[in-house]
Amino acid sequence: MWPIILCSVAAVAIIGERFWSLQKRYISPPTLVDQVQQWLQRKELDQARIKLLADTSPLGRILAAGLINRDHDREIVKEAIEDSGRHVVPELERYLTTLGTVAAITPFLGLLGTVLGMIEMFSGISVHGVGDPAVVAGGIAQALITTAAGIGVAIPSVIFYRYFRAKVAELLMDMEQQAIKLVEILHGQREQDYADQT
Repeated sequence: MWPIILCSVAAVAIIGERFWSLQKRYISPPTLVDQVQQWLQRKELDQARIKLLADTSPLGRILAAGLINRDHDREIVKEAIEDSGRHVVPELERYLTTLGTVAAITPFLGLLGTVLGMIEMFSGISVHGVGDPAVVAGGIAQALITTAAGIGVAIPSVIFYRYFRAKVAELLMDMEQQAIKLVEILHGQREQDYADQT
């Protein structure tokens, strides 16, 4: 039971931390690109503002990477943004591997408890015989409690693991759209897709 309890504590801590950290206002503030556009229009963009932007949020770091290279070709700006985005992804996915591991191993820990309970039960039977129902009942109870505890920790862990994976994907898509918007501000509108031209 102790490993299952430790896993449940870890899962609760990770779920709470990720709920707090993966809020859109911390990751991808919606007004950031508009703020950058105002700085560009007023010619107020300098190194200090770029550093301030990079310190605000993961989206700020991505936009700052594009702004540092704003005098280069569109492709270089996009490359800098993509490279910065690749560094942001592990930060957004932090602890999710651990949560996924908790979700995967707790049913096995419960199963291990079941096996140990059955071993204890059969050991008791070999010593006391089948005449003492308390020995049999104790082993079965241990087996059932650990199995239920393992599954009880695994189910919410799987649910939140999948929820946070979807949340990270949604945030990454939003940041990508914001970054594309910045590239369009810096280098004009994108060329139309071939389908739009026909």
